[in-house]
Amino acid sequence: MPDVTVVVDGREAIVAPDSTILDACASVGSAPPTLCYLASLTPANACRLCVVEVEGERVLAPSCSRTVRDGMRISTASERVTHARRMVLEFLGSSVDLSQAPDLQGLMAQYGADPSRFAGGAAVEGEPLVDNPLFVRAMDRCVLCYRCVSACGVDAQWTFAIAVAGRGFGAHIATEFEGGLPASACVYCGNCVGVCPTNALQPRSEYELRRAGLWRTEDQTITETICGYCGVGCTLELHVQDNRIVRVTSPFDNQVTAGSLCVKGRFGHEFVHVDEDTPVDRALRRARS
Repeated sequence: MPDVTVVVDGREAIVAPDSTILDACASVGSAPPTLCYLASLTPANACRLCVVEVEGERVLAPSCSRTVRDGMRISTASERVTHARRMVLEFLGSSVDLSQAPDLQGLMAQYGADPSRFAGGAAVEGEPLVDNPLFVRAMDRCVLCYRCVSACGVDAQWTFAIAVAGRGFGAHIATEFEGGLPASACVYCGNCVGVCPTNALQPRSEYELRRAGLWRTEDQTITETICGYCGVGCTLELHVQDNRIVRVTSPFDNQVTAGSLCVKGRFGHEFVHVDEDTPVDRALRRARS
């Protein structure tokens, strides 16, 4: 099929006919902000942060999943679009803790969002769920972006250990029958942790260091290496603080992993520091004792 021509913010974009509006906008440097969208996952259409205005259409269009059509005229920063994004950010900020979501905090400042306008609404509350040694769930930071559900399902792991339960204000991410992770089908690959945009899911090591006041993102270095556990050749990003590996991720644009890892690749790094006795190691031992 022939390519499609659309106009984005006054600039012509020529893209493949199966491209999304987001693809077209990105091709001319006007990509809208996203939250629930991730290139390696099926679009969930959950957050509506990426909406754009299409000339002649009554409602704003989600750019992450809407495909282009020839002759479309798209506005990514109209007054209507800006207002919609500001409202989405304010609703999120008024109901969940976004203190560990720097990207969303940046968007808050960019769009002048003021979550306090909705203070006193239905806020998500609850203590972090610490029921396994590998990662922690803090549902008071969950924005229901569905990324973790997609990563646990057909887009990556095919484990289906978690899903969205409840409706309306009661909607939340849950395991089968609301049991703990050890009693679920979870294989602890941590791919849900890797895709979480708000740190509602985080490695146990990071959680313990934050609780001890020792987590310092600004002092961390990231080194790429190849996982040595098997022959697949997954690329690892080692986040190192005080000469200690404190978190492991993988690049989303990597052709081998697309951001996904197994339990050994993501969490099997403790042996590197088994005989060490740094302040970070002591803090982790105290927190886990």
